[in-house]
Amino acid sequence: MSCNFWRESYVRLLKNSGNDRVIDELRSGLEPGGTLDIASPSFSLFAFAELRTLLDKLAHCRLVVPTAVGTDLLLLGSDSDRPFRNQLQVRWLARCCCDWLRKKVELRGAPQFLPQSAIIAGHPDSGQQKIITGNCPFTTDGLGLTPGNQFSLIQCAEGSDESAMLGAWFSALWNSLPATQDAKQAFAGTLHDLAAHRDPYTIYILILHHLFQDRADELDEERIVNSGTGIRNTVVWKKLYRFQRDGVVGAIDKLNRFGGCIIADSVGLGKTFEALAIIKYSELRNERVLVLCPKRLRDNWIA
Repeated sequence: MSCNFWRESYVRLLKNSGNDRVIDELRSGLEPGGTLDIASPSFSLFAFAELRTLLDKLAHCRLVVPTAVGTDLLLLGSDSDRPFRNQLQVRWLARCCCDWLRKKVELRGAPQFLPQSAIIAGHPDSGQQKIITGNCPFTTDGLGLTPGNQFSLIQCAEGSDESAMLGAWFSALWNSLPATQDAKQAFAGTLHDLAAHRDPYTIYILILHHLFQDRADELDEERIVNSGTGIRNTVVWKKLYRFQRDGVVGAIDKLNRFGGCIIADSVGLGKTFEALAIIKYSELRNERVLVLCPKRLRDNWIA
């Protein structure tokens, strides 16, 4: 009996690597005019991008995602999605996803985290369904596009009995959630924000925030400047005002951490003296210094 059961079963495990990935199953299971049901704790725009052409041809999609306050759906992916983010297509993808959401998707929000995912692809004409369940969120690692947890358990079912059982689970989940437009409107609003135009100044401020958000404390001169170099006994250091010393300490800190720095103080605040102090500090550490300046100022810097 045991052997017969396994021969009749259409449930198999997916490694989610190589040619045995969730995305491979979806590419073969999503048909024009078909349907798709998704229950996932996360929804990545980069996962959407990989299936966008097939998703646009579907007749209908039911989507369940968590909507509790503070929930991060990982729309912009995780650390492993940096190559996708570097393609600078987030605004375009957000617009495409918002359009797909409006035309094809009925969305309901789960009030709490979903412990596992379920993806059901089918077609009304064939009556066949392909159901994928387990640790397979709608993200690049959940689809097998980027490395994920090697101990994840993901199963794929195609048999009628298994499809009926797992399909009933999704239907029960779907029917238990409120049939309102609030969750869909909130999701669409987030996508609109991602697709909105950002002026260069806002982008610049965001870059500064992400670079220095962990440096809210005041710069510690004793920690940053090596007193063993004797920099505090030099003429140029003694000529600096307090605010100029703060600029020098900040510049040295950024040079050590990021390999570069721009001193952009207003005219007359002593940027040249700050630069001279940084040069002196570098020389005292036996570091080589290259000065690039207009030709007419060459003599000033040599002196």
